[in-house]
Amino acid sequence: QVQLVESGGGLVQAGGSLRLSCAASGSIFSINAMRWYRQAPGKQRELVATITSGGSTNYADSVKGRFTISRDNAENTVYLQMNSLNPEDTAVYYCNAEIRPARLKLGSNYWGQGTQVTVSS
Repeated sequence: QVQLVESGGGLVQAGGSLRLSCAASGSIFSINAMRWYRQAPGKQRELVATITSGGSTNYADSVKGRFTISRDNAENTVYLQMNSLNPEDTAVYYCNAEIRPARLKLGSNYWGQGTQVTVSS
């Protein structure tokens, strides 16, 4: 059974940094794009960053220059390095991945359980 498990959230002061991790486990044939989303209270979930299997990246305008997405394909893990955090970054962060499980011909979107990031002013 494939699952995504996130870690690394917490409480940080404005201007600080956090690094989120998301590891995919289970019988996996391949992983295509991996993404980080976030959802603040009372707001819709928004796409923060994307990384393809080849390493190409894309970011929301609100995090460009502050956040960096990366992945370790050997470990089936995606990271989100978050610098210069501000209170507007406070949200639950979710990882998402397009995964093809072993012995299946098609892949699906999988979600992690979410990790809380709180930035105090």
